[in-house]
Amino acid sequence: MSDFVVWGRNPIIEALRAGRDVEKIYVAHDSHPPRELIRLAKEKGVKLQKVSRQKVEELAGTKKTQGVVALLSPVSYVAPQELFSETIKRNSFFLVTDHITDPQNVGNLLRTCEVLGGVGALIPRERSSPMNQTVVKASSGAIFHLEISKVANLGRVLKEFKEMGGWVFAVEKGGKDIRELEIVLPCALVLGSEDKGVSKSLLEVSDEVLSIPMKGKTTSLNVGSAGAIAMWEAVRKLI
Repeated sequence: MSDFVVWGRNPIIEALRAGRDVEKIYVAHDSHPPRELIRLAKEKGVKLQKVSRQKVEELAGTKKTQGVVALLSPVSYVAPQELFSETIKRNSFFLVTDHITDPQNVGNLLRTCEVLGGVGALIPRERSSPMNQTVVKASSGAIFHLEISKVANLGRVLKEFKEMGGWVFAVEKGGKDIRELEIVLPCALVLGSEDKGVSKSLLEVSDEVLSIPMKGKTTSLNVGSAGAIAMWEAVRKLI
């Protein structure tokens, strides 16, 4: 059993009532969770996903699940305004993980972010890796030193960051050579999923789109590697 997993209807209801940060709730296809659990999950913005009973039992490590299991976050999320204010105060940067679903990649990015003095990350509620044990391990615990904010609409809150005086830079193909453009701090560095890249709506919000020049036959970098290069470019004059 993991410290980040809770199963059973009443324990999950109490976790939600207590204000614990719940990543996701899995419900067995043949189970019907109580209305109070559904209401609280909706109120807290927690997604319920139907899966097989076998999946629920595997996650919980027991068959006594009452058909429902919840994944708790290992971190407490902060409001985006708190993340923005701290970034501006420290004249630093934070990451925006635009629907990056691989927890190993997210963990690697967070580890580099913390090592290079970044403040944290802004992540979307939907279609994003949960903050789970894999993320914690891949980050080597760096996640516990960062401020993480989860929001419904990345573009909307990034506009607020810009209004506060921050800059937004997207890392994507077809942009300006990252070596030739100064990354102004404080800023947000937007990184997209490896299959779809940065979404159009975030490219439109960005002040500049940065591209990493490539000379090899391989056409792309792993998002963790691309993010590390961008983060280094953002802070190298300060280190």
